[in-house]
Amino acid sequence: MDTGDDGTLLTIGAFAARARLSAKALRLYDRLGLLAPAHIDEVSGYRYYRAGQVERARLVAMLRQLDMPLARIAEVVETADGTASAELLAAYWGDVEARFAAQRTLADYLRARLSGRSSEMYEKFEVRLVEVPEQVIITETRHTLADELPVWIPASLGRLEEAAGECGGIVGPPYVVYHSAVSMESDGPVESCVPVADEAGARAWAAAARGRQFRARVEPALRLAYTRITKAQVAHPQIIAAFEAVEAWMEREGWDYDGPCREIYFADWEAAGAEDPVCDVAFPVKRGRQA
Repeated sequence: MDTGDDGTLLTIGAFAARARLSAKALRLYDRLGLLAPAHIDEVSGYRYYRAGQVERARLVAMLRQLDMPLARIAEVVETADGTASAELLAAYWGDVEARFAAQRTLADYLRARLSGRSSEMYEKFEVRLVEVPEQVIITETRHTLADELPVWIPASLGRLEEAAGECGGIVGPPYVVYHSAVSMESDGPVESCVPVADEAGARAWAAAARGRQFRARVEPALRLAYTRITKAQVAHPQIIAAFEAVEAWMEREGWDYDGPCREIYFADWEAAGAEDPVCDVAFPVKRGRQA
């Protein structure tokens, strides 16, 4: 059988040598749906490839070296337009760099914790107390992992803010309550909340809303220990340091937990710059036995 470059069929061994890959890798690519043989002999089961598939084989191999998910590799190699394929790769690599940047920040944060320098990180956060009166709120609750929060929180608050028109209007900053830990292993639940003016209207809206995740309730008056953070500090893990700074202050000043922690959004997120204050991270508190 001819093994030339004119589109005729190559044995898997000859094709592997030309593509500078192993036969094992080619079988894997076939199994993953990334590079199928041009022909499989029905009797012998031998695989044959066309010389024109060499470029795709090499491309798949290099993309796998970037740890690109299989679905995205398939999207890149199956896109006929080379410019579009390059844009898909650029988008993927932008995501990778953003993830590595976040991991680098987390590593720096953990190094500081492990070396006993946590108190130095907390010093930049000023903690204050505020009294919050009783308020009527409409809420949406969801179990969600940490990587879903940046999409779900604004979408959820947007739904609630739109619904607030039926409930007398918005009378306070929206906030998110974390009823349990949220991470890549723990999914909350998380509750988005918007304070509204009309309790009767809020309860009517909740009764008519589709889905058990929507509720209306009266949140009692409470005292919050909080620190104000910038848009840049909302990113993980800086926001963890902010919450821990409040907790360290509570322990030092003799305050106990009086409810789940929360994030209160008082600024226009889209209009805010990286160094603009946008959010308070807070814990409901009560006087502890040490006070």
